[in-house]
Amino acid sequence: MTDTQTRSFVEATTTAGRVRGTWRPTVGSDVRSAAFLGIPFAQPPVGALRFAAPVPVEPWDGVRDALEFGATAQRGDPGVTLIPEPSIPGEATLNVNVFTPAPGEADAALPVLVWIHGGGYFAGSPASPWYDGRNFNRDGVVTVTISYRLGVIGFGHVDGAPENRGVRDWIAALEWVQANIRAFGGDPGRVTIAGQSAGGGAVLTLLGMAKAQHLFGGVLALSGATADIGLDRARAMTAKIAAGLGIEPTRAAFEAVDEDTLLAEQKAATDLGPDMSAFLEEGLGLGPTIDGDLIVRPTLESLRAGVGADKVLVLGATDDEFSMALAGQERKLRWIPLWFLLGKMGLRGDARKRYLAANADAVARGHAAVVGRFISDKMFKTALLRTAEARGDAPTWVYRYAYAGSPFGSAVHCIDVPFWFDCLDSPVGIPALAGPNPPQALADATHGAAVLLIRDGHVDWPAWSQQPGVGRVFGAPASAPAVDADAYAGARPLL
Repeated sequence: MTDTQTRSFVEATTTAGRVRGTWRPTVGSDVRSAAFLGIPFAQPPVGALRFAAPVPVEPWDGVRDALEFGATAQRGDPGVTLIPEPSIPGEATLNVNVFTPAPGEADAALPVLVWIHGGGYFAGSPASPWYDGRNFNRDGVVTVTISYRLGVIGFGHVDGAPENRGVRDWIAALEWVQANIRAFGGDPGRVTIAGQSAGGGAVLTLLGMAKAQHLFGGVLALSGATADIGLDRARAMTAKIAAGLGIEPTRAAFEAVDEDTLLAEQKAATDLGPDMSAFLEEGLGLGPTIDGDLIVRPTLESLRAGVGADKVLVLGATDDEFSMALAGQERKLRWIPLWFLLGKMGLRGDARKRYLAANADAVARGHAAVVGRFISDKMFKTALLRTAEARGDAPTWVYRYAYAGSPFGSAVHCIDVPFWFDCLDSPVGIPALAGPNPPQALADATHGAAVLLIRDGHVDWPAWSQQPGVGRVFGAPASAPAVDADAYAGARPLL
């Protein structure tokens, strides 16, 4: 008997046609989860549509199988993410995956989580087993993961093409959710958007966009920092890629370049350097761009002006996001004076003294740990603090992820994701990032906080907007408090 013959199928009706998904079990519950995979929300972005705004998908007759993940914009394995995010070949890359316990039950009105994957806006995939929404389904939450165009195709400043095509893909996917989620048991009026890394930056970008406010009610940003790339920077990066290809930075010229050649040149042009120094000095060159249309100004300015103030926001970071960038360099760095290492990265004088005093735990672990912490703080935590402060009294909660059970010996980038999704039983990748024995109790607490936010619009620790500085600490030692009155004191000397 084939796998297809043993599956239990289920159907739902979208605005474009009927789709067939598959029932699966959840963990520790009798609740079943239905997975509908690779449902197109726009036409394949190929040919004349490669650098166009997303075009609505054409209706189909009969029942369309939604049994396997759809094509991803990521090609091959760029080797930049710690999350297992497979690439799926194909042209129809603008698709969504829906996980639901109540397909076809329009009256169920369950809250909805929409997840945007990370990957620096040039990598990543929604087809990760870690993003499976089955255990959110177990807890009464419909889950949607979305695909979007990446790199220069999604975000390059290409003459003759609309700006922010990847951002337009996010919006088109969220509009699909508004139009279709009732067919999967979800409530379009109870949508929380969430993402990690570039996905965390994506949801913060959407929070600051006036034109996106009707599409969601809450935001969960994991290790997110907005790109907010200026047009000059975007233009320069795209011109650099075009020059490497020997073409003009125009839509017609880029459309004539085959995908493999384009991606190879893009990779060379966007290399961040082994220690992320290129990012610290210049920032990303491809990502959401301040275009004067969708993104009219830097996100922090929009938040200070009150955009998104009616939305709840939970945001946080891990203690040592990119410390693994220094893995293997401990012996080399121990002989270089710490004042010199930090000074070379722009931290000098009293600020350096205050920073070292505020990060004694990293100092005790050696020079590589301090430099890794500094990179992490510059890339993520200072942005987090500024975002929380920009929100004023808008409902905002902050957390910090301190679980250090990874093989790297610290709370590195991505380590929190399987805890948020409660997928520690995933057959792929967990020990390599979260260690051989990740605590289920921590997953229960982390995932439970996400469910509370999505379902009820709040979490169970004091709000930053009422008590500035306060934050929940996940994975802290048993002797440390779970709520810290100044959760990001270590990063404050960098402001």
